[in-house]
Amino acid sequence: MEIKNSIKNNSYAIYGLGLSGKSALNFLKKKKVKKIYTWDDKTKLRSKKKISSFKKVLDKVDYILISPGINIKKTKFKSILYKNKKKIITDLDLFYIQKLPVTSIMITGTNGKSTTCKLLQHVLRAGKMDAQLGGNIGKPILDLKIKKNSIVIIEASSFQLSYLKFIKPTYATVLNVTKDHLDWHGTLKNYQESKFNIFSKQGKEDNAILGRENHINKFKKRLFKSKLIKMQAGFLKKNFKKNIKNKYLLNTPNIENVSFVYKLSNILKVKKNVILKALNTFKGLPHRNEIFLNRYGIKFVNDSKATSFEAAQYSLKNYKNIFWIVGGLPKLSDKFKLQGIKKNIIKSYIVGKNINYFKKQISGVLEYKSSFTIEKALQDITKDLILLKKKQATVLLSPASASYDQFNNFAERGNHFKKLTFKYARKIL
Repeated sequence: MEIKNSIKNNSYAIYGLGLSGKSALNFLKKKKVKKIYTWDDKTKLRSKKKISSFKKVLDKVDYILISPGINIKKTKFKSILYKNKKKIITDLDLFYIQKLPVTSIMITGTNGKSTTCKLLQHVLRAGKMDAQLGGNIGKPILDLKIKKNSIVIIEASSFQLSYLKFIKPTYATVLNVTKDHLDWHGTLKNYQESKFNIFSKQGKEDNAILGRENHINKFKKRLFKSKLIKMQAGFLKKNFKKNIKNKYLLNTPNIENVSFVYKLSNILKVKKNVILKALNTFKGLPHRNEIFLNRYGIKFVNDSKATSFEAAQYSLKNYKNIFWIVGGLPKLSDKFKLQGIKKNIIKSYIVGKNINYFKKQISGVLEYKSSFTIEKALQDITKDLILLKKKQATVLLSPASASYDQFNNFAERGNHFKKLTFKYARKIL
């Protein structure tokens, strides 16, 4: 698909005025685009334009720029959006339409993409490179202040990649694909296909970096044009895993992420000693397996970003003597496979508005208590720690579910847990 005319001479309808929508609006205004129409389902964010007027606009404009979280199957504009699906783009497409003379690195996957993006930026900056980070993490991509020699690292969600029209990264990877967002994509196959769209517009001059055999086979089957760079099994171990002292990065879910960062940093000619030093000074991201308090043998871990069981099980496998806070808004078709990890868990504390769902998943396998709120869970855990006289334990918030039943997002949930922890930890430390 080729861009019609220039950015300036096209017309645009922006559906969704969150961070990315507002960013796109400001970008188009700076480009002196004359015909821009906007809509948001939230009354306080949208203009006074009637819904009937915006529907007419969708038929007429050159492009419909949609916020990535909007599911067109569930919107009031469903029929007209399907009719005009070829026009739908995202802010990532707008970025690539510019054809800027920069190196772009796009990372997607079900778990670990934010950590991988941030780690890569940390390493490249240690190598004195102007590494900019945006997309689904940090700033919206169109807000970045990019220079001629910039390396742009982009975290892409399956939602953004589903609408892909112009996205063409210099380097791209799919870290992993496990069952997630099925309420949005409908089937696991659709979800997988959206992730692998990341390679669909790449040319022979671009690169795909993959390590998993099933991903490599899928890449070959789709006959993508980009050059395939394989990460061999045990890649990190063969290089310098023994020299990594950063325990955060040596957790099971991060090994593959570190391997990708090392491989790409090496390709971009960052010196090995610089990479190693940067890896050992990386502090990790909040709400992702974050050990924020560790005293007298008792760890408190904030893993609020674990919004599915697949994500939560990494922490459940990684720690011992776990007092597990679980619950929230469950993901469609999520199944808890606890047999291999139940030995690590002393007791679970169910929170949120879907108590019965989690009871069914846990009952008969783990001891549990219905705590309903995070504060009550911490009160219950405090009593149990004192009663059981545990000297070595892990208090883990890894909800295995989305946060929207009680919180606005996973970060709010994680910060709430951390704040309350310091209130109750005094009684047991």
